Amino acid sequence: MALLPSPAWLDTGDNAWQLAAATFVGLQSIPGLMVLYGGVVKKKWAINSAFMSLYAFASVLVVWILFDYNMAFGPQWFPFLGQPMLATSALFITGQATVPAAAAGMPALAFPMATLVFFQFVFAAITLIILAGAVLGRMSFKAWVIFCPVWMTLVYTVGAFSVWGGGWLASMGVADFSGGYVIHLAAGTSGFVAAAMVGPRLQQDRDHFPPNSLLITLVGAGILWLGWNGFNGGDPYFANADAGAAVLNTNTATAVALLVWTLMDKLAYGKPSVIGAVNGMIAGLVAITPAAGYVDGFGAITIGVAAGIIPWLAMNKLQKTKLMLKVDDTLSVFSTHAVAGLMGGLLTGVLANPAMLEYIGTAKDAPGVNVTGWLYGNPKQVLLQLEGAAFIIVYNIIATFIILKVISFITPLRMDEATLKVGDDAVHGETAYAIGTEGE
Repeated sequence: MALLPSPAWLDTGDNAWQLAAATFVGLQSIPGLMVLYGGVVKKKWAINSAFMSLYAFASVLVVWILFDYNMAFGPQWFPFLGQPMLATSALFITGQATVPAAAAGMPALAFPMATLVFFQFVFAAITLIILAGAVLGRMSFKAWVIFCPVWMTLVYTVGAFSVWGGGWLASMGVADFSGGYVIHLAAGTSGFVAAAMVGPRLQQDRDHFPPNSLLITLVGAGILWLGWNGFNGGDPYFANADAGAAVLNTNTATAVALLVWTLMDKLAYGKPSVIGAVNGMIAGLVAITPAAGYVDGFGAITIGVAAGIIPWLAMNKLQKTKLMLKVDDTLSVFSTHAVAGLMGGLLTGVLANPAMLEYIGTAKDAPGVNVTGWLYGNPKQVLLQLEGAAFIIVYNIIATFIILKVISFITPLRMDEATLKVGDDAVHGETAYAIGTEGE
């Protein structure tokens, strides 16, 4: 009897790229942001900050498999949500991948559902880990344990289905190539709400919060940057020309943003800052994400310049006003993710080049799937991008507030003062370094 190694619909190259891309994205979280957070915070919070990332990654996968994947990418239940179902059966995970509500607008996928479920999981997980950056150094670990699976189920799935799963924003034509809205705008908005509700760090920590290891921070930043090749390069779902363009555009915009941010630091403060360069890098990565496969090289450079200026102004000017300082956003997630993601999404509406084909059409319906921005004669796309952003912002504010309010009736959102003074040893009974003064 002849044996087939795989079904006829499976393309080994596409499957290999999606699995590799998913692994790159996973590395952005574990160890990327885990060690970036562990290095950039004060010594006494290194373990807690890293552990928040590790826990989020694990807890998201469990609820993702149980019901969240199908809420985000399964058959439509509501215009903004898919049906909650298990993603566990042999038939399901080895069958051909499909996004039922969006399948009519894309070619048949050439890899199994297991690959798609894992690929989308790593995007979901990093969203919560990014959000964590706003509440480092004071959020109760018990509250975080509850918050992660609940927020993933009630908030992330709604944005993901609406934009990517074939929901109402997708049907309107809102464009988000790889998560400028679904991930970064959502994480930045919800993170800011969480920072406000959890309350601030100790005043002495807000006043003096030196990174315990800049080199470790840079290791995390480097993993984040190169991991983004999977983040944006994996989103056409095929190892095609658009995937290559998305990777090139991602790196171009990021390099430009890093250089412009460093120049802004030099002009404003007299010295180039490595922390500033990392923030510029992140802003560039975030800003190009919604546009990566829709813009050409000129668009990528433009977005990079904007990412080095507008989020810099948000972090160094807006977030230092009296009003904004009332909210203790530990790592300025609002500026590097919410502002950068919103800006990138709107610039997608301006700069999307219709010649950048995500999928090439057949002779019958050529040229294929693309997005046309204002610069190329379609000003309506900017309005669509605004509408999509407004929904993500409003929904995340309301839903995150309600979730945290309910959790606050179960357990305090903020650690007590005595724990805040000690840090890791009080929370976990562990410290990052064997030698050194406690609380540094």
